Amino acid sequence: MKPSLRSAGQVIGTIQLTLVLSIVVPLLVISGLAIYLGFGAVERALNDRLQEDLELVARATSGPLSRAMQEKDELVISDSLKSIFRIGRVSGVSVFDKGGARIASLGLADTDVGNSASAEQVINSGELGGAFRWVDGQSVFSHFTPLVANDGRIQGLLQITRRRSDFHELLASSRLWAASIWSALAVTIILVVVLGHYGAVGRHVSRLLSTMEELAPGHWRFEAEPSGPRELRQIYGGVRDMGERMARAEEEIRQRVAKERQLAERLEYQEKIAMIGRVAGGVAHELGAPLNVIQGRANILARHELTDEQRRQLDDIGYQVGRMTTIIQQLLDCFRHVPDSRRPVSLNAVLKDVLERAGEDEKCRGKRLLSEGLEVDAKIKAEPVRLELACLNVVRNACQAANSEVVLSMHCSHNEWEVRVDDDGPGIVEEKREAVFEPFYSTRPAGEGTGLGLAVVSSVLKEHGGRIEIGANEKGGCRMSLFWPVETAT
Repeated sequence: MKPSLRSAGQVIGTIQLTLVLSIVVPLLVISGLAIYLGFGAVERALNDRLQEDLELVARATSGPLSRAMQEKDELVISDSLKSIFRIGRVSGVSVFDKGGARIASLGLADTDVGNSASAEQVINSGELGGAFRWVDGQSVFSHFTPLVANDGRIQGLLQITRRRSDFHELLASSRLWAASIWSALAVTIILVVVLGHYGAVGRHVSRLLSTMEELAPGHWRFEAEPSGPRELRQIYGGVRDMGERMARAEEEIRQRVAKERQLAERLEYQEKIAMIGRVAGGVAHELGAPLNVIQGRANILARHELTDEQRRQLDDIGYQVGRMTTIIQQLLDCFRHVPDSRRPVSLNAVLKDVLERAGEDEKCRGKRLLSEGLEVDAKIKAEPVRLELACLNVVRNACQAANSEVVLSMHCSHNEWEVRVDDDGPGIVEEKREAVFEPFYSTRPAGEGTGLGLAVVSSVLKEHGGRIEIGANEKGGCRMSLFWPVETAT
């Protein structure tokens, strides 16, 4: 199934989601946690700073208030409280006696601190102290400072309060700004990741998948130029290699199918030849005896005194019997297989014998038989009789087709010996070159050939692992080329 553009989008979306979940989200969580912890530290520092401010104010006013309280000068006490309240950083200020009863106050203040643990601790220890508490229904920070008389006795307490909201108002505003900035930063980072992914990876992945859609049987060559980061270029190379392997595998499959088809055709042909061979053997056996009888009776009649007409008729009978005997012999030659009798043979010596026999053959009378390259010692592994029969049949066919000349030559190329037979006849048209090897097929008029000569040649060459080719020579005649495997030393 081919990948679609929709699937490409899904793949890209998956990569983007993976980047967001595995990188962006952890970064945002870590940054948010860091901001949270940072603001916690800032809050503590701000609380400490505000408490220090209250402590400084209390220290600055505790002296005059102590003297005014010792002298019972209510006017000074009132003016001191007003001066403290006018600072603007406090919500209330009060003065209490040693028993915790309120003497004077402004703003948010306790009426009695007799039950306040922090106040009691300050009175007992004489040190500054404070705590967050509720006053008049509001959460405030209450700071206590002891008012000490001249003799060192603690005669009262100064309480300065400030609303909790005042402590956290600035911090809350900062937190809001921080949350806004963090949110904007998160959105920006996500957009940068998504858009950056598309620009750096996504569009190259889309191009890769789009190009991969074109891969199909018969079109496995991946010609797209690599683009994108190194990893994607490596994927391009991997897809190209895969396409090359698929193309080679497809070609191998095609070759195997063609080879299997050829083997099946060859097997069918061999089965057909075997069947014809069995039929030919039976025919030869059944016709051999009657033909011998006819030939014997003809010979007996030839001894008597006969008229010329009778002698002509008797000769015709002998000719036809001889022709039938030749056909039967060629049938047996065509379908006789003797691979176990092969042995090393000098091809050039066999060809010389073929030329001598062809010179005495009736079909080659009046034709010039020439040879080339027979001086080279050519070793092949063959059955000598079948080898000579095949070469002789080709030369005889060439003599029948030639006008005046037949050339027999030998050549070596690509671990094969080529026996080449050229004639100066009309040649064989290309459409008929394959058919001439079929049994009983002949290009000559009826009665002039059996159509078995080249079938015998083809059968012999197949037995020896060779092949035969038909072409045209420079003179326009036919060229028969018989290729025999070179004998290798063992």
